[in-house]
Amino acid sequence: MAGTFSKIPIEIVSSDEMASIDAALATAACSSVTPATCSSVTPAAAAVPVIHSPTSATRIRRISTSTQSVPAQAKRSLFTHSEPAIEDIGSFVSNRKKKSRADDTLLHRFRSKRGLFVTDITKTEWCEKQMEFSLFSEEWKNYEAKPDTAFVYGGGRRNSNPMKAGIDRHVQLEREVLEQVEVNVKSCEDYMALKLVNFINGVNQLLSDGLTRELPIISFDFAHGIWIVGKIDEIRMPKLKNDHNPVLVETKTRYRDTVPAEPQKRNGMIQLMCYKYLWDNLVAHANHDFPSKQLFDYFELNPRRTLCKDLQKACVDSGISALTLDDVVVCYQNMCKMLPPSNDQLVLRYESQRDQSLLEEEKFVYDDGWIKDEISVCLEFWLGWREASCVDEEEEWKCRFCDFVSECPAYTDDDSESTETHSEDDSSE
Repeated sequence: MAGTFSKIPIEIVSSDEMASIDAALATAACSSVTPATCSSVTPAAAAVPVIHSPTSATRIRRISTSTQSVPAQAKRSLFTHSEPAIEDIGSFVSNRKKKSRADDTLLHRFRSKRGLFVTDITKTEWCEKQMEFSLFSEEWKNYEAKPDTAFVYGGGRRNSNPMKAGIDRHVQLEREVLEQVEVNVKSCEDYMALKLVNFINGVNQLLSDGLTRELPIISFDFAHGIWIVGKIDEIRMPKLKNDHNPVLVETKTRYRDTVPAEPQKRNGMIQLMCYKYLWDNLVAHANHDFPSKQLFDYFELNPRRTLCKDLQKACVDSGISALTLDDVVVCYQNMCKMLPPSNDQLVLRYESQRDQSLLEEEKFVYDDGWIKDEISVCLEFWLGWREASCVDEEEEWKCRFCDFVSECPAYTDDDSESTETHSEDDSSE
């Protein structure tokens, strides 16, 4: 189904992602001109960061969805719900839990037709109780139903200053190889198609230039029977000629120039291993039992629905011959057939938010059994097999960075451990 590669591949983003990118760029621009007026975000350094990437990398046109495609009711709802007081969220969680004990699982209730995000897994591993609070807080703020059309990457807590600075940095890295182009998508099928097209374009860039960034991935976890979605920071082709397995890289930015605490390293390792797990699942099942029917059924999509005109044009510009979602899925499967498993060695980088200097780069080996166990433990919470757990006593320092600490039974005021060595990184996907 796929045609010849275009000279300028295309990547597409949803309106939610585009809004985040625009906000981050606006903040970064403001910081560079008048830092005093942007105290809520750590200003990005003016120096050009050192990037270990091919100098011949092709710039990709990033396509975003027009806000005109969002129904008026959905746009109004963004402004009509005030932020709940933190002290109100605890009672809201308690009341909703009592009401929903016989209802659907958290996975179905909060990730129906969206899939479980990789960041859902890492946030659950970080603190299940915080994950629970963030889910019900999100539901509180969006209590009136909104159309479930945007295929977005999961929310949770409000952004802290380190997280906002991390978003700025990721936007800078993204803009080095991506260019934005906007389309007006009209349906859930369009949203799914644009994610799959972005994957195809990103892989084309990886194979031709040896590097791609912000690669969306949608994969069925056969071991656990769930859909998991994410966005990989960076993928590089190895420099060794006899090594053809792509290397997955995750970049975390640090508010303080300190080595990350062990729980943060573990959390980052889980995130990277999840990405490899998803990638390898796609590759392993591309030839025989690719789960296209499960994809359409779970996300409630019509495979024969014709793509909107803008998206059809985007496909043509990408060298993809596709008129329907099913056509795009076939191209997605064909692309996966061409891919080798990803490299067993994974790279976790930590940068300073002050000047983008490299604080630490850790290379570690993938452990398939370990990551499957981690996902299984996570799903015990999401599938309602047990109540949410609080952090262990030795990790109660995490509570100092939590929006919901006043409502959490795990936190005590006696916890006086210094936060200097435990400052959180950006935690962005």
